[in-house]
Amino acid sequence: MKKVCFLFLLLFSISVFAQQEPNLARLKTRNEKLKAWLKYTNEILELEDYPKLIIASQKGIELSKDHPAYTSRFYLYIGTAYEFSNNQYKKALFNYEESLKYAQKAHHLKNETSALMRLNYIYYSVQDTIKGKSLAKYIKQVLDTTKSNYTKAVLNGSLAEYYMNNYKYETFIGYQLKAIGYKKLLKKTKTNEENIGISYLQIGSTYTRMKQYNKAIEYLNEAKPYVKNSPYVSAFLCNYYLQSFGPLKEIDSIQKYYKLIYTYPSVKDSLFLNLSFANRSMSDYYVNLGKINTAYDYAKKAVALGKKSNDEDILMEANTTMGRVLYEKGDYKNAIETLKKASTNALSYDKESFVSINKKLSQSYAALGLWKDAFHYNEIYSKYNDEVMHESAKQNIANAEARYQNKTKQQKIKNLSTENTIKNIQIEEAKKQRIYLISGLALVGIIGLLLFRQNQNRKKTNQKLQLLNQELDEANKIKARFFSILNHDLRSPISNLIHFLHLQKENPELIDEETAARMQTKIISGAENLLSSMEDILLWSKGQMENFKPHFKEISVEVIFEDTQKHFSGIENIEISFENPENLLLNTDENYLKTIIRNLTGNAIKALEKIENPKIIWKAWQENNQTFLSITDNGSGGNQEKFKALYDDSEVIGIKSGLGLHLIRDLGNAINCKIEVCSKPDLGTTFTIISL
Repeated sequence: MKKVCFLFLLLFSISVFAQQEPNLARLKTRNEKLKAWLKYTNEILELEDYPKLIIASQKGIELSKDHPAYTSRFYLYIGTAYEFSNNQYKKALFNYEESLKYAQKAHHLKNETSALMRLNYIYYSVQDTIKGKSLAKYIKQVLDTTKSNYTKAVLNGSLAEYYMNNYKYETFIGYQLKAIGYKKLLKKTKTNEENIGISYLQIGSTYTRMKQYNKAIEYLNEAKPYVKNSPYVSAFLCNYYLQSFGPLKEIDSIQKYYKLIYTYPSVKDSLFLNLSFANRSMSDYYVNLGKINTAYDYAKKAVALGKKSNDEDILMEANTTMGRVLYEKGDYKNAIETLKKASTNALSYDKESFVSINKKLSQSYAALGLWKDAFHYNEIYSKYNDEVMHESAKQNIANAEARYQNKTKQQKIKNLSTENTIKNIQIEEAKKQRIYLISGLALVGIIGLLLFRQNQNRKKTNQKLQLLNQELDEANKIKARFFSILNHDLRSPISNLIHFLHLQKENPELIDEETAARMQTKIISGAENLLSSMEDILLWSKGQMENFKPHFKEISVEVIFEDTQKHFSGIENIEISFENPENLLLNTDENYLKTIIRNLTGNAIKALEKIENPKIIWKAWQENNQTFLSITDNGSGGNQEKFKALYDDSEVIGIKSGLGLHLIRDLGNAINCKIEVCSKPDLGTTFTIISL
């Protein structure tokens, strides 16, 4: 019965398609050919045509040279074919080992997982305990390193099988529950749901072996919702219910599940397998009740159906049951004949069944007075029974030791509880004193906390006042700057306008009609330019009232020069020229730069009073990736002390001086400009704006 679980995984993991050999000549790449051939072998596997599967997989191995992942899969299919066609375990073993080797070479975890699962069963079947133990150790290493929930689900199940085969039932249950946990993490599919149900079913059957029938029924009930859509698995579930309800002598449940098995449709072999299983359980039930004739009828059915199932394991178990019934009937010769048939492969299938068969053979020969044969089979029985009992005893000793340790710990806990009661009384008294002390300390702490918070609030208030004072100081500075800007940008145009008006009023006889018309045009143009400049400055000032910060953007130097020329268009007696041959662009704040240029131009105009042939030249050029703007006048010049406000933050120049160098200095710093001055007495002055 051990291989039933793999049959479930095999039969329900894939769907059946039409079996048709692919024409590889039509496919271009080797990879396409391998994929097509693998699909073809899958279809043969689904149809359980094992001879054809061997031939197709051998061709697949030839096709997949230097493709170890595919080679691994084809060897796995050959192993499967040999295993499930008359239990050719040795041939299956070679191919499974080859599959594992190529899977490890390809680092193909899924193929490696499948090969490990099958090898675990085959090593048990051929009784190679050394390789089986080594494989179990390797599986544990894989589980310790893998992150694949699929691999954890399959290989925990394989370890569970390993421990069940070695009669370590509790360890088996632990690993099987782990496997169920990982299966529940996988994608919810029909196959996976059925495999979860099969795992619960295996745990239930194990509790039946341990004669814990109510616990077995509990896990069989867990399996039921997972396998309800699978008639094949549901039939096995009914059989395990029979094995559990039989010893409990619950006849209604026994009859219910026996009849239910006959209602499940299934493929031919699995139908006979399940029906043989069911009739064997019914025979065992009636033997235990002493109704030997009824038991014999069920045993006959079990053997007949076992032969039709083509499953040696099922037939072995049916013959074991029949041998027992014949022994109870007193038909010792037929009992011996039947039991010998059962013993042929019993050891490879189930050691407990092998032990039971040899016990009955010994008893049958003894009943016939054939003491030599009876002694021979009794020796076999004793040997293998000792092994089974030894494994069981080790588990029982471990359980007994655990129970003893638990009992000892409980006694220690009881003693400690008594001691704790006494200490608790002492602790209660100490608590009262501690409460008084803590209350006093808490009161002092609260007072300290209040004082601390009061001090913190005072600090916060002082910080807020300091911040408000800083904001007020900054606002005053901003206001002073705007007054300076208004003074320097508007004073000169207004002064020129007033000068024209006074000249027209006080000395009209000096002005002829042509000059009067020209001056009137100048006055109107100057007034319009003045209005435009005022609007420009006031709008900019409004936007800068809260945060006096530059807003950088790319502007044309030509636009700045045109604005400056327009602003000072009322100046008649001074020649103002602009040179920008490269049509430069600057990334700066337009209003800041305009203000600097207007102030420097206004200062130059004042410096040219009483100078013959006064000239102002604005230039723009680039040099070493830097942009330069310069203004040069041919005025009287001066020394460096006169321009100290450009370099000394503490130096203050009065507004009426007309220079406003403190304003130029601050605005230049704001837009990342350096302003240099070169002035020579009687030769003039040059201011250079360097964009950093």
